[in-house]
Amino acid sequence: MTTGSPQHDVDIPRPTAAQLRWQRAGSGVFFHFGVNTFGDREWSDGTLPAASFVPEQLDVGQWLDAAQLAGARYVVLTAKHHDGFCLWPTSTTDYSVASSPWRGGAGDVVGELANACRERGVGFGVYLSPWDRHAPEYADPDRYDDLYAAQLTELLTGYGDLVEVWFDGAGSEGRTYDWPRFMRLVAEHQPEAMVFNMGAPTIRWVGNEDGLATDPVNYVADAVPLSQYVAGEAPLAVPRYLPPECDVSIRRGWFWHPEESPKSVAHLLAIHQASVQLGANLLLNLPPDRSGRIDAADLARLAEYRAELDLRFGRPVPARLHHRGDGVWEAELAESVAIGHVELRERLEEGQRVLHHRITVAGEVLASGHTIGVRRVHRVPVCETRTLTVTLTGGGELEAVVVHPAADTRAEPMLPPDYAASREVPDH
Repeated sequence: MTTGSPQHDVDIPRPTAAQLRWQRAGSGVFFHFGVNTFGDREWSDGTLPAASFVPEQLDVGQWLDAAQLAGARYVVLTAKHHDGFCLWPTSTTDYSVASSPWRGGAGDVVGELANACRERGVGFGVYLSPWDRHAPEYADPDRYDDLYAAQLTELLTGYGDLVEVWFDGAGSEGRTYDWPRFMRLVAEHQPEAMVFNMGAPTIRWVGNEDGLATDPVNYVADAVPLSQYVAGEAPLAVPRYLPPECDVSIRRGWFWHPEESPKSVAHLLAIHQASVQLGANLLLNLPPDRSGRIDAADLARLAEYRAELDLRFGRPVPARLHHRGDGVWEAELAESVAIGHVELRERLEEGQRVLHHRITVAGEVLASGHTIGVRRVHRVPVCETRTLTVTLTGGGELEAVVVHPAADTRAEPMLPPDYAASREVPDH
């Protein structure tokens, strides 16, 4: 990823209010669900029968229970994956839930989840794969662009406000779509929705499917990565404010497979540390199983993960800020606290500007790093204090400093050795 560095000149790209709302949400959940779930596939070829989709115990309320356990403020559903099967009763193809025996052919997974999200105040987003292995129109770019525009319009207009529209580049390498047309539809019907990575993006892919960002996490980019399966980036005409989203599955695969199990708590904590705590957004995939519910093993792991996050971050103590000039800020607590983590937040309305920061107590450095962004959370040696000093370089201002008291935790963040999502195209 080629990224511009935060600057202090007047021409630095600035976020929209919608981008800042999305960034401050911090965590979302992905739901990969469809005929692949029933065919034990990652990428099926569009020939799995629609009649195989029978989630007899589908419970989107239980999905949202799991999402909220994971700390999600928004969710994204695979309304159509590469196989072309649509989770809503589209007028564009018979390869959809309308041809399934589920709900007597009258079901609508997109609608059920959208309604449940609205009732709970959770943001709702949709994934619509440009690549379609079922549609015969795909062989004719003009005809397929018409079909895709119709599908996109149905999703943009039929399910209330969307927080995100997720365009996956996998399988579309070398294919040209009518992105100006598709982006006009998004701008007309869902102007506040984030656009993921393709067309006219407002957020970008972090560049891997391991859920990991690295410091610095720059929000200004002049190119976006293409997909997990090809090298290279797509250049942008001009640098833009494009904060990253880190997508990763709780399991090895994106769809539910009976032989797989969830990642360890230590692994999930390491992902959180290298995404949310670095100032990126995290999109954690929770794949519903063939019953239409989140697997009990995944729920149990999420409960353990939630408990560890609550131990670390469940008792935030805000500090009072005093600007001492020359990039030096003093953070004063109401009383002395034994600190385990320190969270910094940058004021971003005028753009991301901090190039480097340092946290000290009584002249001793507790932590340092490059960017801050919407949030930067440092684990620090346990230190009892009432006052911290934060020094910034590169310009910018602090919006807030929050300390998190030290706690007895049961798991340490740790990535498994040599763990990485495959860059080999799935064979099925």
